[in-house]
Amino acid sequence: QVQLVESGGGSVQAGGSLRLSCAVAERTFSASIIGWFRQAPGKEREFVAVCNWGSARNYAASVKGRFTISVDNVKNMVYLQMNSLKSEDTAVYYCAGRAGVRPAENANEYDAWGQGTQVTVSS
Repeated sequence: QVQLVESGGGSVQAGGSLRLSCAVAERTFSASIIGWFRQAPGKEREFVAVCNWGSARNYAASVKGRFTISVDNVKNMVYLQMNSLKSEDTAVYYCAGRAGVRPAENANEYDAWGQGTQVTVSS
């Protein structure tokens, strides 16, 4: 299983920005697709954004226009730039990897997960 390590979480006021990073230990077929998910206390894990190492990008409706997912093919890094943050964005954010070519939005389709990074947005 590919190893994924998130970083970049923290506390920010509403309207602020954060950039999360996901370090992918080895860019194998098992990490062809990288997704970002989040889980708030008492809620189910939900899809945020997904990409491949090319140009495919999908976003949840709740973050479209505010969040941007990007990749660095040289460093094997996936980023989630989060702008115009809202209190409802508060959650633990996870990056996850799966094999294949389809940018899946269902967390159950991902095999490898990072440990998560906390994002707290205060209003």
